[in-house]
Amino acid sequence: MVGRRSGQIVARADGIWLVRVFLGRDAGGRRRYHNKTVHGTRKDAQRYLTKSQRDNDLGQFVEPSDRPLEGYLQDWLLGAAAARVTAKTASDYGSLLRLHVNPVLGDRKLSQLASADIQKLYSAMLERGLSPRTIRYTHSVLSSALQQAVKWGLLSRNPAKAVDLPRNTQREMKALSPAQATAFLVVAQGDRWHPLWHLLLVTGMRPGEALALRWSDLDGQKVRIQRNLVRHADGRWELKEPKTQRGRRTVTISAATAVLFQQHRRSQVEERLKLGPEYTDRSFVFAASNGSPLDWRVLVQRHFNKLIKASGLPRIRPYDLRHTSATLLLGEGVNVKVVSERLGHASAALTLDVYAHVTPDMQDEAADRMQKVLDG
Repeated sequence: MVGRRSGQIVARADGIWLVRVFLGRDAGGRRRYHNKTVHGTRKDAQRYLTKSQRDNDLGQFVEPSDRPLEGYLQDWLLGAAAARVTAKTASDYGSLLRLHVNPVLGDRKLSQLASADIQKLYSAMLERGLSPRTIRYTHSVLSSALQQAVKWGLLSRNPAKAVDLPRNTQREMKALSPAQATAFLVVAQGDRWHPLWHLLLVTGMRPGEALALRWSDLDGQKVRIQRNLVRHADGRWELKEPKTQRGRRTVTISAATAVLFQQHRRSQVEERLKLGPEYTDRSFVFAASNGSPLDWRVLVQRHFNKLIKASGLPRIRPYDLRHTSATLLLGEGVNVKVVSERLGHASAALTLDVYAHVTPDMQDEAADRMQKVLDG
């Protein structure tokens, strides 16, 4: 047995050593030790002891935790994450970890999680065809959780920080041409939720903003966007404030669109009267037959996708109606700041960055107009 006041190395068997590291005394004056079984030579055991003593002297020693990663991540979601993000975001974090991290690394002890393990996880995700964007999002969540473990004294360092990430690729953004947008709206007239698809296209508002609209938000040709409808994985829904100050805004609609919503309101009133007391009036512009807010996923599957197929248009996402709105407005020479305000972007610079593919034509037009001015 090799001993020191701050640690010991005890031979247990051939090539097996018990390393005891003195950590100090507890509140009751009792000596505290960290015990570690090392397989290898005595030099390996001495190396571990020396490093542990140095880390302890510097206040950097963390006693390894036998806790499985999955259990720790669950506590992190319910504690640290839930305290600083919205319920919807925390739910998204949980889904991401359950789908991609826990099946591969969930049983791994937190103290034994290595950078190489995380790197293999990301490589496997890439081989399964997952996008770099999904992998980088997973990394962001996992790294944040592990950094909290460092703060809580469960890890001495964050193993996710030494991992290489795949290069991010810009997700293809699709937008309908003027003719395609018109064709879509013509086909949409036969759909129950035609006013919703029309509004998304002409205003560029986000789906959650449209579903959260109340009739008090509509005033003639003005639409006030003040909240966002969030639906959780368990079916619960809630109304949330916009994430940014620019998200709270007022957009103008045409007189024809205003008439469309007058007709929609009359139809809704007729449905409410037919249902009678079973209808719960929450004053939503877009409401289910019982007055509850609509489920966006059901709308997409049962209505939007069928409309796209019936119209013969290229397959697009509902969110591409927002891109279409911005692209058409910019293509018509509408000021970028006005488009940015309609979309609720944080700044006009963000709008220019997202829709850079549209601005070259605007530059050509600006050059032509300048020449006309100089030519008198």
